[in-house]
Amino acid sequence: MEQRSSVLLLLGLLLPSFFVANRVDAATFTFNNNCPYTVWPAILTGSGAQLSTTGFQLESGASNAVDVPNPWSGRVWGRTLCSTDASGKFTCQTADCGSGTVECGGAGGAPPASLAELTLAAGGGMDFYDISLVDGFNIPISLTPQGGSGGCSATSCPANVNQVCPPELSMKWADGSVIGCKSACLTFNQPQYCCTGQFASPQTCPPTSYSKVFKDQCPQAYSYAYDDKTSTFTCPGGANYLVTFCP
Repeated sequence: MEQRSSVLLLLGLLLPSFFVANRVDAATFTFNNNCPYTVWPAILTGSGAQLSTTGFQLESGASNAVDVPNPWSGRVWGRTLCSTDASGKFTCQTADCGSGTVECGGAGGAPPASLAELTLAAGGGMDFYDISLVDGFNIPISLTPQGGSGGCSATSCPANVNQVCPPELSMKWADGSVIGCKSACLTFNQPQYCCTGQFASPQTCPPTSYSKVFKDQCPQAYSYAYDDKTSTFTCPGGANYLVTFCP
């Protein structure tokens, strides 16, 4: 079951009244692939207008820009090890959206997936954003505001968490190499790791030894559901955003 990574997507889905009605400008998401391999970026809209694309191919060293009308809330991620079979079905070994095509068409990515989450033009015109590893990790990623009102900080997970992933959380390729690091919630489905049941609050669901693996590698990223204090970023608004794979 896909885990919600933070409050940001929920904000976009449940609190539309906080959007600023008179902000009609569009942001631009620019995707850069610094990885030495092809990445297939994917976009899921939680609230706001559907975008011109929900998934595309991005060769190593390439970039692509997508316009995002405000207000908008959603997430972006990168899929890896993708191919098309003899029947024409498109699949990816990590973060696949299950659509059978390069376009995800409104489907989310199967964990583990490194996520960039954004809510644009929320209360007071603010943008909220984060990098989340609550759904696990598959690829290094960063999110950098550009322009706008200024004073907006970048956030990133530049480390390759797969290299230090505990064996019990590791998702492996046919040759034995680790291609994804699953969350403890996904792996064990226990309340203390999923922050559910009696652990469904910040007070009762502290970091675990597993979430600390992610946090040690990527201090700015969400490592578990209640990792808000060091992982949620804001921008006064009007910015564009650069999404970089393998920053």
